[in-house]
Amino acid sequence: MINRRSFLTQSLLLAGTGIWAQTKKVNDRQIIYQFFDSGLAHFSYAVLVDKKIILIDPARDAGSYYTFAKEHGATIIGVIETHPHADFVSSHLEIANYTKAKIYISKLQKASFEFEPFDTGNTIRLSPSISLKALSTPGHSPDSISVVLEKDKEPHAVFTGDSLLFGSVGRPDLRTYSGEFTTQREQLAKQQFHTMHDIFALFPDKTLVYPAHGAGSHCGNAIRNVKESTIREEKRTNPAFTWLDEDEFVRQLLLDQPDIPQYFPYNVELNKLGANELHKALSAVPILDNNYWEESALFIDTRPSSAFRIAHRKGALNIPDADKFETWLGTLIAPRQGFYVVVSEVSKIKPMLLKTAKIGYEVFVKGIFVYNQNSADLSIDDFDSDLLRANQDRYTIIDVRTEKEAKDKYFDKVINIPLSELTERLQEIPDGKTVLVHCASGYRSGIAASLILRLRPELNIMDISNAITKF
Repeated sequence: MINRRSFLTQSLLLAGTGIWAQTKKVNDRQIIYQFFDSGLAHFSYAVLVDKKIILIDPARDAGSYYTFAKEHGATIIGVIETHPHADFVSSHLEIANYTKAKIYISKLQKASFEFEPFDTGNTIRLSPSISLKALSTPGHSPDSISVVLEKDKEPHAVFTGDSLLFGSVGRPDLRTYSGEFTTQREQLAKQQFHTMHDIFALFPDKTLVYPAHGAGSHCGNAIRNVKESTIREEKRTNPAFTWLDEDEFVRQLLLDQPDIPQYFPYNVELNKLGANELHKALSAVPILDNNYWEESALFIDTRPSSAFRIAHRKGALNIPDADKFETWLGTLIAPRQGFYVVVSEVSKIKPMLLKTAKIGYEVFVKGIFVYNQNSADLSIDDFDSDLLRANQDRYTIIDVRTEKEAKDKYFDKVINIPLSELTERLQEIPDGKTVLVHCASGYRSGIAASLILRLRPELNIMDISNAITKF
């Protein structure tokens, strides 16, 4: 029998969560410490000055920040949120409650918790030579701010949130879910134009740039895969600095933005409220007996697609544990829809619960359990590449890559339905032929095959999986 609270508490400290960090010294007594969560392409920061720490855009799991503070014999005195994040849940309220640190945000956020307004003109002085100054930088959202680290009254670094990204800028369409229509997107895009050219372009070229997201984030488009930049480098490589006409800037910025995952609005509102304490939230999730079953329940099966194809629960949706698990969970499962989480072994319980918590979905988990049956329930037939090569016409081939990706075709006759749109477009898949599903590497096709099987069980489904790389 597992002691749930003890197990979760210990594994919170031990389990890998895809987070690593690197240090950038300002001098011997001042440090910028960068944390990176690869699953959400999320950067957060600790600014350490004379044993005092200010955190910027912290992740849901605050453990890394507490460890950092302990290692440096320092105290967390403040948490800055550059905006209410859409793609992850922040630990700002938990940290404030635990450490008595102040929360600094723009007054435009209209948050439910106690905070210090932090907008243009507001400053946090950390030493006689080091200050953090707020800059209102709207565009990605109306309440976005950036944080300027000044050394001897000169800009040394700017923490840009989602306002300025590596080779990109934050998308301006993430607040349109609330009925604010297209005009809101265009107004924010215009604000982003002025933020770029009237604020960021005026910084000294050597100023370091530290955003909240890196390559792979849904909060921007075509983000460069680097961990640090400068204003000089951004002026050289970032297309947004070259769009000098406001109308052209707006047109380019709104072009080809990816779909908005359905959990984004939920996360914005949750971050304005402040999330529950993580350990308490995870400890509330029941750990169930192996191979648990409930009729008509939704099971999120996190095992590899190869294991899922051999055997799985009826009605299960296979979202394998990988870097983009959180994003696909929040894309395909609506907030407040209850589900069970399926793992392959006990050691996976804590990491998978933590991943659901990164997007605030731990409260929707009805239970978690190990599934280890290999000859029961449902299975998906093995794919035969020789049969496909011999006669493509015997199959209905579904390409679940994005529309842009699908322009580079693997097969002559395909139906392109991006995975993010699959639930709404399932009826476009015709009856009569075996359905083959593919993507670019096998990850999305595995999810798609399980989704089709769950919602259209009358179809015969096969997943091309990673064999697609041989075509």
